[in-house]
Amino acid sequence: MRRKSRKLSRKRDQRKALLRNLVRELFLKEKIRLTEAKAKEISIFAEKLIQKAKIGDLHSKKLLARKFSKNIVKKLVNEIAPRYKERKGGYTRIIKLGKRKSDGAKMAIIELV
Repeated sequence: MRRKSRKLSRKRDQRKALLRNLVRELFLKEKIRLTEAKAKEISIFAEKLIQKAKIGDLHSKKLLARKFSKNIVKKLVNEIAPRYKERKGGYTRIIKLGKRKSDGAKMAIIELV
């Protein structure tokens, strides 16, 4: 079975680093502006991480700590995840903005609901 994901014109390690950095910014600022393709890809990644943070046990914290620093994990587990205790999914919202003037790329805002 093939995995369906966007390549974002980058090699695998660069793409993973980009996604990790953008998700980190999303968790810190709770709202970021970027291209639509990146927003859709980040949404998938962020939802899985929030789902893991909702569990809140030691194992899930260690899995999150592999990808992010202590302060991000702490914010994710203590502040962000408890907000979604009753929610089963759909932790992010993508708002489409239109095209960027310089190159015509479709822009969007992704935020935590």
